[in-house]
Amino acid sequence: MHLNIEQLKELSNIAIEAAQKAGQLVTERSKEKLTVNTKVGGDCLASQVFTEVDLACEKLILDALHPTLEKFDLAMLTEESADDGSRFQKDYFWCIDPLDGTLPFLDQTDGYSVSIGLVDKTGVPHIGVIYNPVDATLYHAIKGVGAYKNQQKWQLNTPAPTLTLVCDRSFLDHPRYDEVEAKLNTLSAVQLKKICHGGAAMNAMWVLENHPATYFKFPKKEDGAGSLWDYAASACIFNEIGAYASAFNGDQLDLNRPDSTFLNHQGISYASDAGTHIKVRELLG
Repeated sequence: MHLNIEQLKELSNIAIEAAQKAGQLVTERSKEKLTVNTKVGGDCLASQVFTEVDLACEKLILDALHPTLEKFDLAMLTEESADDGSRFQKDYFWCIDPLDGTLPFLDQTDGYSVSIGLVDKTGVPHIGVIYNPVDATLYHAIKGVGAYKNQQKWQLNTPAPTLTLVCDRSFLDHPRYDEVEAKLNTLSAVQLKKICHGGAAMNAMWVLENHPATYFKFPKKEDGAGSLWDYAASACIFNEIGAYASAFNGDQLDLNRPDSTFLNHQGISYASDAGTHIKVRELLG
């Protein structure tokens, strides 16, 4: 089934409503003392922890999106449920992170969000919705329609003189971190700005909010480097705003990887513009 623009708009509106309702639930429960649970994940803590709020948000979103599965013949992939393989059978699938950035949520710092994407069988994102409960900011995009912030057409700001490095908190302990910081400083007219406390979805949005900026993960053998649901929504927004979202080597993001949900095999490269991506790749190899 091929989805036309009007159908994508309808699905986008449903996803927006679901993301905002989930975000309201997150806000209502943000002050509670929560039990932190662990699951099998990648090689960093962020992919292993979850709380009852993650599960409650997932249920709310699934209830909202479930009617679309039959109406539009869609599949579903979500972080807190098993991958049933339906994403390989249907032409499109919802790709959901009900609470991206559980660690900043637990710390009560900015950087957590609700992320909902719609991806086709070939791995191309068609809808991206990211809702930040901290300041009630809504980001969304529809393939071929454009990118929006709080329902208004969104464009990148004029480039600042400062390059911003956005990274996961775990990257601060990466063996190459000092090298990366030193090399990226050579690309910035003034001292490199760093944002290193958010989940993947808000990290991506902060790249767009701090043009020029970069957010990347090196390829590696170990499971990790984020999962499909970490990047499905933001990749659509990046594509529509004219920014750069790809594998670390510049290939298309593998957003329907058949053998895993992790993207460690190719890493990621998010940049506010292609020029920044090229410069970062040339420096870091």
